[in-house]
Amino acid sequence: MKDIKAILLSSVIGLSTLTMMSCTKDLADINKNPNSPEEVPSYTVFNGANRYLMNFTRDGWWMARMSMPWMQYSAQNNYVEEDKYQYRDAQTTNGWIYLYRSANSFKDIIDMCTNPETSTKMSAYGNLDNQIASSRIMLAYTFDNLVSHFGPVPYWSYGQKENPNFQALNVEQYPLPAYATEEDIYKDLLKELKEAAAQIKINESGFTSGDNIYGGDAAKWKKFANSLRLRIANRIKHVYPAAAAEIKDAIASGVFTSNEDNAVHAFGSTNVEGNPLWQTFYAGTPRTDFWPNRSFVQLLKGETANFGFDPRLYKIAAPKGITFLAYNSTGYTDSKDMKDYIGVPYALPKVETYYQAAANVNFFSKEILTANRGEVLMEYAEVEFILSENNSWSKDHYEKGVRASMERVGVPETDIATFVAKLPTANQRNVLNQKYVSLFYNPDEAWNEYRRTGFPDTEILLMPGETATRPHDGSTYTFIPLQSGNVVAKDLPARVRYPVTQQTLNGTNWSNAVSKLGGDEIDKKLWFAK
Repeated sequence: MKDIKAILLSSVIGLSTLTMMSCTKDLADINKNPNSPEEVPSYTVFNGANRYLMNFTRDGWWMARMSMPWMQYSAQNNYVEEDKYQYRDAQTTNGWIYLYRSANSFKDIIDMCTNPETSTKMSAYGNLDNQIASSRIMLAYTFDNLVSHFGPVPYWSYGQKENPNFQALNVEQYPLPAYATEEDIYKDLLKELKEAAAQIKINESGFTSGDNIYGGDAAKWKKFANSLRLRIANRIKHVYPAAAAEIKDAIASGVFTSNEDNAVHAFGSTNVEGNPLWQTFYAGTPRTDFWPNRSFVQLLKGETANFGFDPRLYKIAAPKGITFLAYNSTGYTDSKDMKDYIGVPYALPKVETYYQAAANVNFFSKEILTANRGEVLMEYAEVEFILSENNSWSKDHYEKGVRASMERVGVPETDIATFVAKLPTANQRNVLNQKYVSLFYNPDEAWNEYRRTGFPDTEILLMPGETATRPHDGSTYTFIPLQSGNVVAKDLPARVRYPVTQQTLNGTNWSNAVSKLGGDEIDKKLWFAK
């Protein structure tokens, strides 16, 4: 019976793996349970939570079938319905559970580091304040992912753990947690990140092991907290005027100043340790569902917008005509012939076999589909673009953002200098379009930016109702979105629907949240985008 209850609760709030294991044990034995959080080193929980978070938000389901195609970085050649917004409810149901499981694990670390019965043991794995602060930062990152996808969600934070409106991650007191408002969540995320940055002792060690983002470097965690606060404050500044002060304070407190500061989760070179998108293609049964999108390839080739040829093309797309076997075993040489870079047309009416043949389209580059490619949580280039925006579209920060993006992916210096020298005027359109290119490695944030600003617009993206041309024969088709839930979107999705399990297992709180949104549909704008 307890096993069944634990599984049901996991569907509601996504219990951490450690909590799931301990929930199914008799309460009398909990202190003896070798699998309970009290008996596990904090660094192993941190390592597992971060890896779990990356594996299930950067894999072939969460990111790859929603924000990545919706922002037209990729296109599918097997399930074109998803590109046209008819995603599978299982994607968001599983994503909800994975995100809450990660959040629970970060809370487990905080509990272990603050509980007098376990904190002494945990202090052997790094300064306790630094462990707590790093976990608070990752909790903020995780809840930002949840609120920016769904809207109101159950929420919890270390700084307001007694707040009766923040009921998540406390299954004993709140087995059916209420949904906090978006505004309350965002305000508290800013508070948490500010407090976490202040809590960090940069001259003390972070996690002594298991930190695959910064290797225990406390000073870099502090910069990440400030930079993430800058990102969130910038996102909500149009609906929350006090965010302007948060932006200034985050910058003054110390944000990223070079690519050395980037928050990137490292991966290994084996099937088990490899990058989640690489695993989608190569581990187990190989899949080749996702290809560079024609809209994005055209932008990088200089066929749309006003930037000219972008050398990042070679870092993102391989030339056409490479078989899957050859790509995986022998590699390839970049082609300088622009005819070798096509991209899959987006939102085709149906699956078209022509665009399923490697001879006719492009794989992602070897730099993208490699086992040990790190996943970007946030990078320096994004900070520079935000600084440009908040300094009257500063030319200096605009150019630094472009340069940082190119340097990070290994574009040769001569190519960078040529491209930067020819950049068009620093204004809203051009800065945000270049920010869009740099966010290829973080498509969820690109989607956030589109919903906030409307950029990139139809100059780059193919929008519902517009006509596109098939590159191989010149024929045309119209992008007709499919019904998703009960609506047919007229724009990119504004959000994703709640898991179906919420209606049945947490119905009252789900209903209250839906009423605030005006319906559980993909066309309901979130608070920050209104």
